[in-house]
Amino acid sequence: MEDNGAEFKGISVHNFSEKILEQVVHFHVMKLSGGFFLWVGSAPVLSNLAVSMSSKYDSMPLSTLVMGDPSNTAPNSLAQRLAKKTKKQVFVSYSLPMTDSSLSLLVENRIKKELELHPEHF
Repeated sequence: MEDNGAEFKGISVHNFSEKILEQVVHFHVMKLSGGFFLWVGSAPVLSNLAVSMSSKYDSMPLSTLVMGDPSNTAPNSLAQRLAKKTKKQVFVSYSLPMTDSSLSLLVENRIKKELELHPEHF
């Protein structure tokens, strides 16, 4: 099937989990046409959603919070870094407590590892 001259493959889903700092963190990736949705959390909650995409006017991708608490910058910044790395439109919901900054760094490193091991899911 063709979609605006590009091959359209539908939506695929990829899930993985990891114990990080004594907490089980779940990752849910939905590959979309031209981008992906990433949910990160320890319980099934959608408390925020950010979107980021590259812009021809700026070297940093544009990013905005679609829903959630604007004081929580984790979904925005993660979406922006992933959009820069993958050159795709990225939706991120980050539902982990912001109590430990090393947790967010380890979570992001786990996502990057999964990107390297399974780029076909992103």
